[in-house]
Amino acid sequence: MLGVSTAPEGYSFSLFSHNATSVILRLFHSGEKHPFLEKPMKKLEDIWSIIIRDLPETFEYTYRCDGPYDLKRGHLFNKEVDLLDPYAKRLSGPLEWNNPYPFPRGVIIPEQSFAWDNDVHPEIPLEELIIYETHVRGFTRDPSSHVNHPGTFLGMIEKIPHFIELGVNAVELLPVHTFNEREFSTINPSTGKQLCNYWGYSTANFFTPMRCYGTPEDLKTLIKELHRNKIEIILDVVYNHTSEGSCPNYYHSFRGIDNAIYYIRDVDGYQNYSGCGNTLNCNHPIVQQLIIDSLRTFVVDYHVDGFRFDLAPILTRGLDGSPMKAPPLIDKISRDPILGLSKLIAEPWDVGGLYQVGSFPSKKFGEWNDQFRDQIRHFIRGTGDKGIIKQKLTGSPELYRSPYTSYNFVTIHDGFSMYDLVSYNQKHNEINGEKNQDGTNNNISWNCGVEGTTYDREILTLRKRQVRNFFVALLLSQGIPMILMGDEYGHTKQGNNNTWCQDNALNYFLWDKLAENHDLFLFVAKLISIRKAFLMQGEVQWYDEPDMPFLAYMFNNTLLIAFNPSAHPFMWKLPKKKWKCLIDTNNSLQEGSLMQPCYTFSPYSSIVLIAI
Repeated sequence: MLGVSTAPEGYSFSLFSHNATSVILRLFHSGEKHPFLEKPMKKLEDIWSIIIRDLPETFEYTYRCDGPYDLKRGHLFNKEVDLLDPYAKRLSGPLEWNNPYPFPRGVIIPEQSFAWDNDVHPEIPLEELIIYETHVRGFTRDPSSHVNHPGTFLGMIEKIPHFIELGVNAVELLPVHTFNEREFSTINPSTGKQLCNYWGYSTANFFTPMRCYGTPEDLKTLIKELHRNKIEIILDVVYNHTSEGSCPNYYHSFRGIDNAIYYIRDVDGYQNYSGCGNTLNCNHPIVQQLIIDSLRTFVVDYHVDGFRFDLAPILTRGLDGSPMKAPPLIDKISRDPILGLSKLIAEPWDVGGLYQVGSFPSKKFGEWNDQFRDQIRHFIRGTGDKGIIKQKLTGSPELYRSPYTSYNFVTIHDGFSMYDLVSYNQKHNEINGEKNQDGTNNNISWNCGVEGTTYDREILTLRKRQVRNFFVALLLSQGIPMILMGDEYGHTKQGNNNTWCQDNALNYFLWDKLAENHDLFLFVAKLISIRKAFLMQGEVQWYDEPDMPFLAYMFNNTLLIAFNPSAHPFMWKLPKKKWKCLIDTNNSLQEGSLMQPCYTFSPYSSIVLIAI
């Protein structure tokens, strides 16, 4: 067993390194600069280990490795550099966000028991799953949240009633594995202040929760409370690269322990399939085991229900970076008796050009469906292909054997918020300090007539209607829907489609805005209740008109959803039934209104009817 474990003789320390020639264990009293003990470790095959007796109940530890340095091969052994244990379960450092602190160390404390109180996984069926993507800090950091522990796991607990009222039953957290929020030195040109790694897609340790979000016990408490309310938790995990690419001296660990094993490299240096450098060598046996051990820790010790794998095709690349038809890591995760029961979700593309939407090499994994996103964006703004849209609204059968392999979204953390999608034609990322060169240019958005902020009531009304239309398409289609935090009240990022570095209101949930726009929140909650009632299953019947963007579909001869994504009204003769209105995004019909045989469909609007 790698890492630190208890043995009858004392504490056992184990570290993998094939290429090191010596490894020193360094032990520290908490917070002390100098070690109270240094011991050389012994090597058996590729495992360095040592057992130490009579240690204090609490202490900190690091490793120092020495070995050959070859500029061409890139070994970075340096016996003067402290290295973090890849298997550390707790780390040192302050609990405050953006607080400069020295190199973190592994921490050993007396074993902590946690009262799970008969906690069980909700085990929500895929056909019932409704996901809410959020960020631990951003969800409660704004003062308008009025929580006792803003920006933390405990702060999220105070806002669980929001999830319940909205109706979602799964929360997907942006990365909570330890990362260094201070690793970048980019400056905001508007304020002159240093920007940060806010989203956290740059893991430094795969076994520890981010300290400034709370303790391991805090995360367990959050999960227990979510489960008590029948809400699952899914972690966004980043096993495709490590944080050392951008800041090599901060968490100088994997490189210094065994650079040649942990990373995909060739004669030219590190391969960069992640866009961030330091692509992990995921199908090397030792890295496979690290990833599986990390995943198991969060299922067994933390009761996590599932994982979304960032840039998942990197996990399918071989030792030379080439795609594998049967990647052993994915096979092991899928067959694992613990992990195989979890919800496994792939982001099926990477920055190296490997695109696996509809072809990710495991039937156990669902997939983020970016084709749903793009085609629904086209459709709602009036530029969609109805044949393609029919596929997207019915779970993308041209890609998947089951609709519940398709995780559908219109917006996610990466890109425009939904309100910005109807307010901006272009990205506005100047404050990211990269001269507006970062972020995608292919937003498939429409500003409804004016770029950004406007006081034109007609345009504002159209924007709100378009947001509602997007929600109708997302929540009343087949597949598993995912909602972005803040979209339920019309959050704006002011046209910034790459807010990875913004620790401010652009990324915070603004609870006062939720109160101001409560009508939109209630609208989304109502759509979710309709989805739960019908599950979007059964026979689908289509209605459309040649040469018109109008499109309608009916589930099981009962629920009728129709769209007019054009600037012109449209007279529609309804199917021969008695119909009652549930939703009209133009608000021309009140809920419960009985429909006439012919209905004048307003421009850029959608309706949801039920047969009575």
